[in-house]
Formats: sequence, structure tokens, C-alpha cells
Amino acid sequence: MEGYQEKKYQGQTKRYCQTLDLKNDPEIIAEYRKRHSETNAWKEIIAGIKAVGILEMEIYIRESRLFMIVETPIDFDWNKAMKQLAVLPRQQEWENYMSILQLCKTGETSAEKWKPMERMFRLY
Repeated sequence: MEGYQEKKYQGQTKRYCQTLDLKNDPEIIAEYRKRHSETNAWKEIIAGIKAVGILEMEIYIRESRLFMIVETPIDFDWNKAMKQLAVLPRQQEWENYMSILQLCKTGETSAEKWKPMERMFRLY
């Protein structure tokens, strides 16, 4: 097993960890992977994520479970950023497009779908 290299930033950052489940179907999971590939991810969505102040975002998958890590500046306001993100061009269209594959309600925003995880252990 190989690890994943992280980018270093000037100053401190915050990390948000969230989870979401896909519909448990191999074809749906393959389609979700395809839609998040470099060639298929919508440029407006990536630009919007960066525009609200997110430095890095990673999504990991195991079977139908997704785990997302979001790195932000230390003064990042999650709730404010998610409100901004929800109204950016094509964002709700993207969320509706993804909701076909996810275990969520149609029309939910990213902030409503992805559920925060509690850090229960830390080794530094």
C-alpha cells in the first residue's frame, strides 16, 4: 500500500472530514468514478470550490462509501463558504446530477449530503 503525498501551505490549515454513501451498485460506482475523473469533472465546479476558499479536496472510496477530506485556511468559515458554493453557476445542477448516484434526497446541497465525521483519535 502506498501513501498519498500532501501539499504544504504557509501557515496553519484546517481539515474537514466527511462521508457520503453511493447507491450500492457496481455500475453506479463506476459512473461516479468516471464523473469525477480529470476529463469529466465540470470545470465550473472545480473553480467554485476554489473560489470559496478551499485549498484542497480529496475523495476516497471503499465499496459504496465515500470519504472526503477538505483542507482550508485556518480562518475558513465552513457554513458561509457552503452558502456561497450553493449559489455558484452550475453548482445545483451538479448536485442534482450527482444525486442520481448518491444516497441522498434530490435537490440537496453539498453541505446537506456530506455528513461531518468526528475525529476520535489523533496521533501527532
